[in-house]
Amino acid sequence: MKALILAAGYATRLSPLTDDFPKGLLPVGGRPIVDWIVENVHAAGIEDVHLVTNARFAPLFAEWGEDKGVTIADDGTDSNENRLGAIGDIRFAALDDDALIIAGDNLFDYALAGFISFWREKGSESAVAVHDVGTPALARRYGIVDVDAADRIVSFVEKPEEPPSTLAATATYLYSRDHLALVDTYLDEGNAPDQPGNYVAWLHRREPVYAYRFEGGWYDIGDRGQLLEADNRLRERLGLPLRTSYTLDD
Repeated sequence: MKALILAAGYATRLSPLTDDFPKGLLPVGGRPIVDWIVENVHAAGIEDVHLVTNARFAPLFAEWGEDKGVTIADDGTDSNENRLGAIGDIRFAALDDDALIIAGDNLFDYALAGFISFWREKGSESAVAVHDVGTPALARRYGIVDVDAADRIVSFVEKPEEPPSTLAATATYLYSRDHLALVDTYLDEGNAPDQPGNYVAWLHRREPVYAYRFEGGWYDIGDRGQLLEADNRLRERLGLPLRTSYTLDD
């Protein structure tokens, strides 16, 4: 199995923090966001780890990755306007194995080893990690899945007015190599190349995709409020002083 971290976006909502610095390298709890992801991936027994980024930030990720055991790939884009999109970057990475795919701004507390065990128990089809956000009001903010008794996804809808469940799809996926190969078909049909959940929404209507429910904290870092909250949660855990505002300083 290989792992792929998606870190080629430009994080315009976090501007000016991310004008000249990638979101994935922003420090939370005194370490870059991707440090926490890679540590969890390695703890799950996956050593073949790849990260795809863009031309603007590739040198910074290359410097970061020198001692991390991570292969850095530059997708050649240089702006938000010509980006390939998350699904486009999955195709660009050209993985030839079963793959764990994680957005580079997706922080969570659970161990990825448990997710992998769940996926294998389901026959190694494909799976997405989901978090129960608890209320329909919160569910309206996310991509929401509904599942059958075996946890197979039967519907996926983005930011629904009337959520069928409160299970929010997070940007952590396990794909069999056969399902990963269908990314070409998805894109060749003219489907949206961005937002990795769009591929799950397409795939589950054709192939088995399962929902892995996890407990604990989850942060999809899209704005400064979420960034500060994630930073302080990890600082509290590590005994570091909490902050009232976010800065790039550790």
